[in-house]
Amino acid sequence: MEVILTQDVKNLGEKDDIVIVKPGYGRNYLIPQGHAILATESAKKVLAENIKQAQFKQEKIKKDAEATAAKLADVKLSIGAKAGETGKIFGAVNTIQVADALKKLGFDVDRRRITFDSDVKFVGEYKANLNLHKEVKVQVPFEVIAE
Repeated sequence: MEVILTQDVKNLGEKDDIVIVKPGYGRNYLIPQGHAILATESAKKVLAENIKQAQFKQEKIKKDAEATAAKLADVKLSIGAKAGETGKIFGAVNTIQVADALKKLGFDVDRRRITFDSDVKFVGEYKANLNLHKEVKVQVPFEVIAE
């Protein structure tokens, strides 16, 4: 029995894969649970069209991410934080503050896509890793200054 998976199934395949399974497994488990649909000719045509459209959409998203990465290459951020006499920050600089600083410069980057190599707890220079796309990553330097 040939089925099209509608979601990832462990030890079987990923979403949109066409796989051959035993009839009982497909009829009694995969199809009723919504994990798969029967692979008819019309379903295969719909799947091919959906994959084609998804690839086009992903290419556009990737091009937008590459354009943003090119613009971010020259950016240097400056983030103010309350610090003691030794240069230790009260608290730590987090991804929300970096996202807000980027937003002030006109870049809309989700804070969940920003990471740091180490904790930012002292005044100084650091780098923020921005994952704009699964294939497009950029590092943005930023400086933490005492207010």
